[in-house]
This record gives sequence, structure tokens and C-alpha cells, in this order.
Amino acid sequence: MNTERVEFRAEDGTSLVGILRRPAGATRAVTFTGPFTGVKEQVVGTYADALARAGFATLAFDHRNYGESGGAIRRHEDAAGKLTDLRAAVGHLGALGFQRIGLTGVCLGGGYALKAAAQDPRVAALACVAGAYPGAPGSFAHRGGAYREALRDIWDHAWTEDGQPVYQKAVTDDGGPAAMMGAEPFEYYGTERSYSPHWENSVTVASGYQTMTVDTLAAADLISPTPLLVVHGTTDEFCSPEGAKAVYDRAGEPKKIVWLPTTNHIDLYDVPEFVHQAVDELTAFFSEHL
Repeated sequence: MNTERVEFRAEDGTSLVGILRRPAGATRAVTFTGPFTGVKEQVVGTYADALARAGFATLAFDHRNYGESGGAIRRHEDAAGKLTDLRAAVGHLGALGFQRIGLTGVCLGGGYALKAAAQDPRVAALACVAGAYPGAPGSFAHRGGAYREALRDIWDHAWTEDGQPVYQKAVTDDGGPAAMMGAEPFEYYGTERSYSPHWENSVTVASGYQTMTVDTLAAADLISPTPLLVVHGTTDEFCSPEGAKAVYDRAGEPKKIVWLPTTNHIDLYDVPEFVHQAVDELTAFFSEHL
């Protein structure tokens, strides 16, 4: 298998850096978008490597503002920009000669992948793993007045008086403020478990506004006839199973949903027992639909 670092550009000129894995004779390709703050060596790299070993060419890349890619504000979530990046990744694979291209989204990337695939007819099949779908049942948008209070708090603290972004930790284990609170995110991002030289424990406060206001659930109404696979854990306090069920219910055929008996959200990041099951489902799905 040939593995190489690649660089390509989004339609607005932003430089994007990825790892292309290309098994000998591969004619079908899959690109990825992953968790909030994630970079190409982490979750998407795990899935990209596994699918490449199954015979698919894979492209795991850093979204704008993260990792080795360019961008105007470092470590800042740009929801619209991520959709632009995904179009660029699909276009890059097409330019390499792949005519059947799939898209896989994990965690927050599940929602982005859903929206990107619904808007891009070049995507031949879509898989969402442990997906987060802002606006779906179980998401923060369903918490009434607390939602608007949270938006106001972000807006009031996201920028300095001279217009510079304010940063906070992505994860923490000391009880202090962080973008992803609790022991579970820290167990993955705050330890050697997710080590990447291109990931930093820092993200803009304004990123929270981006994740809370992007609408990805509505794209489920538009995804058909692109084949859809939803893989989700039965226990997930960060990306609700209710949201995954809502995406599946709203999508047209062809579609499939698979429930795995997880104990938490990050089981589907790197725990072999669950990742292997998810990859088996992805392999069978893309083998059929790409």
C-alpha cells in the first residue's frame, strides 16, 4: 500500500493537508471528517487505515484551522468552511481518477458528512459513525432557554476588545472550563491514547457558537437516493442515540442503521472491539455501494 502526504486546496484557496492511503489496484475511495478539534492522525486516521487495509483508497485530512492545514484562525471551528473542505477532498480524489467516492463522518463529523453528502452529487455513499447532529433530539438545542443563555455566554466571551479570538482548553481533568467537559473526552484527547504532533489542547471559545448553530439534521431529508449507513453506540452521553435514530428515520432509502453495545462515546474512536465491528459494517457497505 502506498501512503503519502498530500496537499490540495479548497475553492477559497485554503491549503488542506492529508494522508492518502492507496492500496495497489484500488478503484474506489473514501474520505473522512472527524470529531471536534480532531486531526488526521487521530480518529479519522484509525478508520482510514482500516478501510485502506480492506482495499479502499482513503484520504484523511486536517480541516482548515487545524493540524497542518491552513486557515485564518488557528484551532477555530468553521462549520461552513468544513463543508467547503469536504467538497475539496472529494474533488481531489476525483482528480486522481476515482469515480466512486464515499464519505465517512465520525462524531461531529457525522453531521458535517451528512450535510456535505446531501449537497454533493459526487458522493456515491455515506457512512456516519457515532455521529453528532446539531438540532436533533437529545442535542443542546432541545434544552429550551438554556440554549439561548449558552449562546449569549459564548458571544460575550469569544473575542477580545480588539477583535482577537479568546481560547480555552479543548479538554481538562482539573474541573476547570473546557470546550469538551468531563473525564471521557480527557481520557482520549488528554492522554497518549490520541497523541498527534499536530493536535493542541486549545480551541477558540467562538467554536462553541459554530457547533451549536449549524443545522445538519435537515440534510437527512435530502440524502436519498445516496445510500446511507448509520453506526451508533447504544450508550453515548455526548452524541445521542436519539439523534442517530432521527437521522435514520428521516432519510429515504437505501439506508441501514447498526447499533453497537458501547459503554461510552469514545468506544468508537479506538477501542478495537467496537472499531472492528464498525469497520466491518463500513467495508460491507462501501463494497456494495461504491
